[in-house]
Amino acid sequence: MPVSTNSSFLTLRARNAVDVIDGTLLSVRYGLHDHDTKISLSFEAMLRSGGVESIRLPPRSPNLNAFAERWVRSIKHECLSKLILFGELSLRRAVTEFLRHYHFERNHQGKENMLLFPAPASPPQHPHSVVTHRARFGALLNFYQRAA
Repeated sequence: MPVSTNSSFLTLRARNAVDVIDGTLLSVRYGLHDHDTKISLSFEAMLRSGGVESIRLPPRSPNLNAFAERWVRSIKHECLSKLILFGELSLRRAVTEFLRHYHFERNHQGKENMLLFPAPASPPQHPHSVVTHRARFGALLNFYQRAA
């Protein structure tokens, strides 16, 4: 495959991303990509040199991207667009808190309005028991449940 200007630029970006001092992919194990012609063998080799396994997504699999896009839209709309972030540390805290809310407290309509990972061995709830409330980010994200 001939190396184009775009693939050379992408390889340079990969080298910067896996840099041992300040690379953004230092803690990343896998890199997912499509069948774009800019993804060259030198790009994949550069990722491998930094310990990132390059995984090419199967062709004609539009739902793989749809799930990722839905998650990005959720975190962007429900959390990040409503916060003023001051640096990487505050961004990491916001993403961590949203992940906890998304996986353990937020009901999902695609799963019949159930939680993805409910608390283990929850006792049966009584219809007249007290409702407890957990708020994250000053009540930006809320979770309500009946007390046991």
